[in-house]
Order: sequence, then C-alpha cells, then structure tokens
Amino acid sequence: MTTVPDIPPRFRWLHRLACIVGVLALTVCGQAAEPKFTAILDRDTIGMGETATLSLTFEGIHPQGSPQLPPIQNLRVEGGVNFSQSSHIDVNSGQSTSSITFRYTLVPTREGEINIPAFNITLGGKQLASQALKLKVLKSGDSPPDESGAGKAAFVRLVVPKAEYYLGEVFPVEFQLFFQDAQDIQQPALRTDGFTIVKQPPHTVAKAQANGMMYNVVTFKLSLVAAKTGPVKLGPFESKLSLQIVKRGPGPRDPFEAFGFLGRRVDLKPVTLVSEAPVLNILPLPTNNVPPGFTGSVGTFAIQVQAGPTNVAVGDPITLRVRIEGKGTLDSIALPSLDDWREFKAYPPTSKVESNDPLGITGAKTFEVVVTPQNTEVKELPPLAFSYFDPELKSYRTIAQPAVKLTVRPSAPQQQPTVLAGGGTETAPQTRDIVHIKLRAGALGMISPPLVQQSWFLGVQAVPLLAWMAAFVWRKRQDNLANNPRLRRQLAVRETVRAGLAQLSHLAAANQAQEFYSTVFRLLQEQLGERLDQPASAITEEALENLAALGADAALVQSLHELFQQCNEARYAPASTPQQLAGVTTQADAALKGVQQLGAGGAR
Repeated sequence: MTTVPDIPPRFRWLHRLACIVGVLALTVCGQAAEPKFTAILDRDTIGMGETATLSLTFEGIHPQGSPQLPPIQNLRVEGGVNFSQSSHIDVNSGQSTSSITFRYTLVPTREGEINIPAFNITLGGKQLASQALKLKVLKSGDSPPDESGAGKAAFVRLVVPKAEYYLGEVFPVEFQLFFQDAQDIQQPALRTDGFTIVKQPPHTVAKAQANGMMYNVVTFKLSLVAAKTGPVKLGPFESKLSLQIVKRGPGPRDPFEAFGFLGRRVDLKPVTLVSEAPVLNILPLPTNNVPPGFTGSVGTFAIQVQAGPTNVAVGDPITLRVRIEGKGTLDSIALPSLDDWREFKAYPPTSKVESNDPLGITGAKTFEVVVTPQNTEVKELPPLAFSYFDPELKSYRTIAQPAVKLTVRPSAPQQQPTVLAGGGTETAPQTRDIVHIKLRAGALGMISPPLVQQSWFLGVQAVPLLAWMAAFVWRKRQDNLANNPRLRRQLAVRETVRAGLAQLSHLAAANQAQEFYSTVFRLLQEQLGERLDQPASAITEEALENLAALGADAALVQSLHELFQQCNEARYAPASTPQQLAGVTTQADAALKGVQQLGAGGAR
C-alpha cells in the first residue's frame, strides 16, 4: 500500500524539501522476520545533467521519519524524499513482513566513477548496514558502452534450458525484457525459423533485482519443437521501446526555477534491444530398435485404460477410454492401433487434451472409442500398447495395459409380429360411388377480410421502404464523414475522451497514479490537438497560448495549466491518494468539456 501526506499538489515540493531535515526516530514494529536494510540505485551509469534515484529499504523495522543522508563526495541530494510502504503475508507460516522505502534524487557534480559508501544505522538496538554502491557518470551527450546506447536502463535475456534436443522434443523458451522507466513497449519479434511454436501464453509482468538495481521485467514464454535436425539457430529476438531519460534543466513553467533550482525533464529515447541467438543441436531419433507401434511421440508418458460395460450381448457398444499422460507433445499423440481387433467393430474415436501448464508441455490426452463384439467367442478386450521415445533415457519405450475380461452373451432373437386370425369372415365396409347433390347450404362461416384490408399486411409492405430510407441516410452520413476529415477526427476524439474519463475513475479508485496521470496527459493532447487542428503528439503546455483565439476564458486556460503541471510532477512524484486522483478526474472532466465547446459557440 502506498501512502503520501495529504498536501495540495502545488505545495508538495515544500514537503519534499522539509523531509531532508527530518529527525530519525527509532521504533521497532515487532515483525517476526529478521530486520533488513538495503540500498539500491535505479541505474549505475548516467550522464552529466541526469539524475539517479537511491532507494533505502527497511524490512521488518520502520523508522518514524525520513533518514538524513550523510554528505556524499561529488554527489548532492536534490528535492525531498518520496517514500512508500508495502506488506507481505506468508501463507505457509502465517507471518507478516512489512517494508518501507525512502527514495532520494542524486545529482552528480563531476564526471567519473563515484563511490557511495555503505550506510550504517541503529534501529531498535540493532546495527544495520547497507552495501556500498558505485555510480559511473559520463560526459554530457556520451552514450554508455553497450548495444542499446542506454546503459543498464534496459536489457534483454533469452533463456533456453539446454543446448541439445531431439527432433520432436518440446522445450520451453523465455524472452525477458528488463527496463526501469520506459514507454511504447512493443510486442517482441520472435524469430523461430526451424522451430514450431506449440503454445505462447500471455506475457507476465513482475519486478526483479539485477546488478544491484530494481527493474520491471516483462516475460514472454513459448514452447517450441524443432522441425529439422542439425545445428539450428534460435533467434535473435528483438524488442522496441522508448526509454525515459531524466535530465536536469529548466522546463516549461518549472516551479523550482523561481527558487534557484533546476527542475527535471524527461526525454524519450527509442531503443531496439536484441537478444543472443544460441545455436541448438537438434538430434535425429535413433533408427535402430524402433518399436512396431511407434508413431513419433517424444517425451515421458504413462497409460491408463478403462472399459465398460464388460457384460454385454453381441453387437452391444463398449466404451473404451484410453488416457495417456506425461510430458511431451500432447497434440501429436495418436491412439494405439486397433487393427488387430478383428473380433470387434470399432467406430471413429474422439480425443481431448488437458494441459497442466500454460505452455502445454505436461498434461494428458484422453481418447474415447466405441467398440462392439461380433460373436460370443470374445472373452476379453486385447491389451493396448503405446510406444514413444524418451529423450532423457535416449531410448524407445513401450508401455502396455493388460487385457480387460469380457462376458459376451448371444443377442436376443427379434420377435416377428403375430397375426391373429379371426374365426368369422370380415366384411368390408360398403362404399357409395355416387354422392347426391346437397340441396341446402346449411350453416355458413365468415371468411377473413382480404390481406390488403389488414393493417399488419400493410405494415409488412412498409418494412422494405423504411430499410431503404435508413440505408440511404447511413450512406449519406458516411459520405459526409469521408469528405470531412475534421469531423471524423472530432467524433473519434470525443469517443476517446469519453472512454478515457471512465478509465480515470477506475485508476483513481485503484490508486494507480502513474497510469492515471499518463491517461490525463494523453486525453489533453488528443482534445487540444483536435481543437487546434494539430497532431496530438505535438501538443505541449505551450499550446495553451493558442486557445485565446478560439474564445477560451482565463479560468479554462488556468485549469489546463494546472493539469499539465500535475502530470509533469507525477513523473518524479507519482504518489497520490484516491481522493486526490478523484479531484483531478473532476477537474479534467470539466476542462475537457470546456475545450470541446471552443470554436463551437465560444467559451464555456
């Protein structure tokens, strides 16, 4: 759970400055876990003019205030302290562990390698120490020496369990994307030439620590089967994203500039990350000692056979269930051959695959087939055998189930229909060939009026005309939209804003501040771009100066300025309460509606 002081956004920077001079109070929270104190940098390589974030995390013990950092040579602390709390409950032991993290923004004052010494602190009568860290500062404009050109802010890994497989053997592959702050993450290009993808479940997102830094990790998993033998290259896999590079310097309407501080700005740097391309050795299946019933299954399996009923008459159906479970390519498993079952008539089987894991490597395949005995000489269902190649044992194996005893009775004789003969002579009813003319009409009934006089019939005739008119109106509207791109964009943006405002309410309730402010910024760009007839990506806070020409009043422009400033602040101080986010939602709703009315009747 993330908590922040309930301070108006425009004064939150004062709180961050005041937290530096806070007094460190000692208190123990009574956790069962051993207290821990760790220090982590968000990245270990930056350029002059950029900043790094130092995180001090306390687990199992909490200080009451924000720790004050000692002087660090060639580094200074800028701004205040951001902190967050989280708790974890171990289901097995029932113990709970809580942690609190304090984040400091470090600004280098010179180039080169800067040593950050270990921090020692006493809490609850216990001495706690963090690990020492190193920060490499490059010249302004220089790129770190790696392929991505972004230091260790992002990198990828391709995880393959081993380098040798058999043809037809299924194996898992993981493509892991590590990044700290990024946008526009694209689905990676997975090059699997020479392999067949068995399954590719949805990607997962988590956090992990690597090289002393915390990363967001997006993992793409898939299971593969080699389609050819010999050395086969897997990959490389590529992923494209835009890294967020934080730099120091005055930005538009920067609140720190008036107090002698230089604020922070975020630049986006497109990066293409390429993984390694390991060469896997794909072995062919042995050609000696191949079992007669082998159909190409590779893996480790077991078989179960059930049949019923076992007491039947000739021609009665018996349902045979064959379950083959284990590890391997489940979809390619075939039912053991029933060609030797000459005393039975077999019908086409049905099958069902059940996977135990998202990659479809382990599970079971169940076959159901109906057979009928053809004579009373049948005493059992013949045994079933299944052959496969075991890549771990590097040999063929055959597993079998014993015969199932049967009792087959003769089928009951069909009774012919009995014809009862009567003692007397049946007399056919007499028929009359000539029917007399009826002289009187008798009772007469009223028939319904003609269809042209019935209202429902007339209504049915109007349906094609109404359908034609509706199609004509729809076609005219489509032609109008096709000839008016400005109108098309206006309708599309209006729908985007409507859906985005609904999304803001859900993000505010979930306290997802970073996603919330990103959505607010996107909606402002879309709506202002549509009104000003500019691309949405080109809209910044400076574009608000052009609203006066559309009739915008000062209150609307001021509200938009506040929204832009809150979005900029959220990039380096994303913590907010649900109540604050709900207030921003109301402000954004009113501002966006006011912008929609510009140029269509004046201001709001």
